[in-house]
Amino acid sequence: MTQRLVRWAILALGVALATRIVRGITCDDAVALAIVVLLLSFFNTILKPVLLLFTLPFIIVTMGLGVIVINALLFLLAGKLVQGFDVQGFWPAVGGSLVVSITNFVVSRFVGRHTPALRRTTPGTSDTPTAAAPRSRRTTRKPDDVIDI
Repeated sequence: MTQRLVRWAILALGVALATRIVRGITCDDAVALAIVVLLLSFFNTILKPVLLLFTLPFIIVTMGLGVIVINALLFLLAGKLVQGFDVQGFWPAVGGSLVVSITNFVVSRFVGRHTPALRRTTPGTSDTPTAAAPRSRRTTRKPDDVIDI
């Protein structure tokens, strides 16, 4: 639960920065910002994977630039749905989604992930350390084996 709150805080920081940096994006108050963060989080969890699946040929042809268009459309949709959060067109939505993506990338690298390291054992040995199994046979793996987009 705390990891989700951290991700929402990072998203809120990105949206707040986008309102300051990108012309054409305004947010009236903290309540509108919180609603936008929850809505964008919902969009990224439910809507974005479906859109990515259906637009996969477009994304492949544009060498990944289609994902920016999808992010911008979701950002624009949030601007249409939330009163007090205004996105004045497609290009401000592109700029806002890029600011949010860059902020998410940079801050997530500083905060880091709080997942425990995976342990790998060699075949024929158990997970629990015993007197017979030397400590050098167990190694730890980094949790960054999965690509997170």
